[in-house]
Amino acid sequence: MALIDDYQKDTLKLILAQEWIPDNRAVWEDGSPIATKRIFGVVNRYDLSKEFPAPTTRPLPLKTIFDEVDWIYRKRSNNVNDMRAKIWNQWAFKKTRLRFSKTFPFVRLEKKGSIGEAYGYQVAKPIFGYDNQMDYVLGELKRDPFTRRAVIEMWNVDDTGRMNLPPCAHHLQFWSDGKKTNLILKQRSQDFVTANAFNVCEYAILLHMVARHIGQEVGELLHIIGDCHIYNKHLELAEELVKREPYAAPTLWINPEKTDFYSFTADDFRLENYDKHPQMKIEVAV
Repeated sequence: MALIDDYQKDTLKLILAQEWIPDNRAVWEDGSPIATKRIFGVVNRYDLSKEFPAPTTRPLPLKTIFDEVDWIYRKRSNNVNDMRAKIWNQWAFKKTRLRFSKTFPFVRLEKKGSIGEAYGYQVAKPIFGYDNQMDYVLGELKRDPFTRRAVIEMWNVDDTGRMNLPPCAHHLQFWSDGKKTNLILKQRSQDFVTANAFNVCEYAILLHMVARHIGQEVGELLHIIGDCHIYNKHLELAEELVKREPYAAPTLWINPEKTDFYSFTADDFRLENYDKHPQMKIEVAV
C-alpha cells in the first residue's frame, strides 16, 4: 500500500482521539462555529526514489497540484487570476482599491484577485544577487551542490499584516549529497483532511523538478507540520479515510526529455497504475 496512506491513517487516529477546541478565528460559509481537534509536531519522511506519495484513499488532482507549483514558484504570483484552479479565490480581494495605513507604506494598491503579500510575492523577492528566491536555490545548488543555504522562506514578519492568509507551508530547505537532492518542508499549520495529500504531492513534484534541473536524482522529502488539525465538519470524512483500505502506490512518469525547471508543463507528469477510492467533497473554513 501507499506509504502516505499509512501516515495519514496513523495521524488521523491520533487527531481523532483529541478533544474538540473552539476556534474563534474563522467560521463556516453558513456562519456556523468552527471547532478543531489538533496535535503538535507531525513529522513524515518520504523517499521519492522508491515511491511517489500519491494517496489512494481518494484521488489526487495532479494537474491542479502542478498549477499551484507553477503559480508560486515559477510565475511567483500572488494573484489568483494567474492560476487556472480556483482553490485560492476565497482569500483574494474582490475588487481593486486603495488601502490607507498608519505605517509605511501609508497607501497601498490592493488589486482584484490578490491574496496580499503572501506566497509568490515572497518567492519573488531578490536575494544575494539573484532576481528571486527560486532562482537563488537553483543557482546555488548548481554552483555548490553541498551548500547549506538553499533555503526559501515565505514567513516574512514585516509583511504578515499585509497577507490575506499568512503562508501555511512557509519554509523550504533543499539539501544535496552530490548525487541526490532532498527537501525539508516546514508548515506552521495544516488542515489535514483538506490539504495533507495535496501539500505532500505538491512539494514532491517541486523536488523532482529541482533535482532534474541540477542534474541529480531525487531523494527524500521530510515534511514537518507544527499544528496539525481537522475541523468539526470534516469529522465524518476523517473517519471514512481511516476506514478505506489503501491500494498499491502508483508510479509517477515524468517526461524524460525535460530537465529545465521552467520548461515543465502539467502534461509532463502522469500517474500510472493509479487505483484509488472515490473523491470526497470537502468544505473549507473561511
